[in-house]
Amino acid sequence: MIVCSQLSPGFRFNTSVQSANEQPKRPHWLRVILIGRRPRFTVVRIVVLAVTCFVTFKFILLPIRIDGISMQPTYHTGQVNCINRLAYRRHEPQRGDIVSVRLAGTSIMYMKRIIALPGETLAFHNGHAYINGKLLDEPYLKFSCDWDTDPIACSATQFYVVGDNRSMPFILHTQGRAERDHIVGKLFL
Repeated sequence: MIVCSQLSPGFRFNTSVQSANEQPKRPHWLRVILIGRRPRFTVVRIVVLAVTCFVTFKFILLPIRIDGISMQPTYHTGQVNCINRLAYRRHEPQRGDIVSVRLAGTSIMYMKRIIALPGETLAFHNGHAYINGKLLDEPYLKFSCDWDTDPIACSATQFYVVGDNRSMPFILHTQGRAERDHIVGKLFL
């Protein structure tokens, strides 16, 4: 048995054929801004970007905010920079490198410049640094200094680190010998 029913009066068959030169409907501009023209590709890009950022900032670059005056005028309070944790995988720290020295964990660190290497002896006379009795050229210093100290010897695993702002009294300036395993990395920028 076949049942036929009457179609409603407003019903029309879609008999239109899309011509070859008609363009498909473009997505709304807001959708294009938010997720792009190809949403699957956008999701893949977001995942790749998130993984790259996670790996970079978890294992390679450590973001830091500078707080204090010890590195002025080279770096100022409030500046943001990154520490490259992989900088010393292939070679040891060098004299003049600005490094991050870990105190406890990675939340509190000092940012200082290396001026003496392991096995060297450092002394300050009339505000000038002497390494093994020879004057150290320090073109990055901008403020005068009047420090005088007895010779300070670094062991085979120690580096002597100090800030660039040496205008304050020696006793008030945080500096000293840093063990190699406490040096987190080199300043990135």
